Amino acid sequence: MFGLFKKKSQKEKLQEQYEKLLKESYEWSTQNRSKSDDKAAEADKILKQIEAMDK
Repeated sequence: MFGLFKKKSQKEKLQEQYEKLLKESYEWSTQNRSKSDDKAAEADKILKQIEAMDK
């Protein structure tokens, strides 16, 4: 209850976006391989941003 109004950090937002893109990539993998690859590439860019924040 105390964390109800807590704002998310930039890293937490990027992690959520990364997970969302990976899930979309997996869902597209059976229907449209090129779209799945695009989503995976976007997720990879976000992962690199997250790693850069950790350094």
